[in-house]
Amino acid sequence: MGWFGRGVEIKTPDQIALMRAAGLVVGRTLELLRGAVSAGVTTAELDALAHDAIREQGATSNFLGYGAHDASGAGGFPGVICTSVNDEVVHGIPGRRILRDGDVISIDCGAIVQGWHGDAAITVAVGDVPDEVTELLRVTEQAMWQGIAAASPLGRVGDIGVAVESYVREQGGFGIVEDYTGHGIGSAMHQPPDVHNVGGRGRGPKLVRGLALAVEPMITLGSRATRVLDDGWTVVTTDGSWSAHFENTCAITDTGIWVLTALDGGVEGLAALQ
Repeated sequence: MGWFGRGVEIKTPDQIALMRAAGLVVGRTLELLRGAVSAGVTTAELDALAHDAIREQGATSNFLGYGAHDASGAGGFPGVICTSVNDEVVHGIPGRRILRDGDVISIDCGAIVQGWHGDAAITVAVGDVPDEVTELLRVTEQAMWQGIAAASPLGRVGDIGVAVESYVREQGGFGIVEDYTGHGIGSAMHQPPDVHNVGGRGRGPKLVRGLALAVEPMITLGSRATRVLDDGWTVVTTDGSWSAHFENTCAITDTGIWVLTALDGGVEGLAALQ
C-alpha cells in the first residue's frame, strides 16, 4: 500500500484481492436482499437478513456503528444496511417500516474482510411502479456504469462526474444530488478522493493503477436539493420527489477496471457500453 497525493491510498494487487473478497460478500448479500424485497416485508427484516449473510460469509459490517462516539458504538449507525424508501435518498435507518406495493427501496451495504472494505447499493421496485419510476431506476443504474467506465488510467477523478452528469442530462429532466458523493475506499470505507456526480473534467487526482473508488450516483425525479431528518441520518429530497441510488466499488488494475462488488467483476455492465 502507498499514498498518492492528498491522502489518496494506492493498493497493492494483494490488497485489491482482499477488497474483492469483501466486495463479493456485499454483492452476494445485495442479491439476497433483492430477492427478499416484497410488499409486507419490513426494513428491519431486511437488515436482519443482511446481518446474518455478512456474518455467515466470515465478514463484518462496516455500517453498523459507523460514526460512533466511542468503542461502545453509541451514536453510530444502528443497522448493517441503509434502507431508503421513495423520497429517502440515502442513509435510511432500518426499522418498522413496512414496504408496500409501488414503493422503491435503496439498499446500501458494506462489509470488511481482513481490514479491507467493500461498499455497494441497489434500488429495487416493490411490485408495480409507474413508468417514470422504472425509468428513474434505469437511468441511475446506467449513470453508475457510465461513471465506472470513465475511470480509465490517464484520466482524473473528475472525469467520472462528467460521465455521470452527461448521461443523466441526455435522458431528461432528472435531478442529480450534489450534496453526497462517491468516495475512495480501501483500508477505510470512506477515504479521499470525493467522487462527484457532476462536472469536473480534468480535475481531481489522477486515475492510476491501485486506486479504488466507490461510484454512486443519486438521482431524483425532481429537485437535487436534500435535507436530513431529525434522526440525524436519513437524507430526503426537499420537494418530496422520489430518488434512486446505485453504487459499486471498483479498482483500476493492470488489466483495466475491476468492479469488486459486482459478482461478475463488472463484465456485463461494462460490455454493454462498448
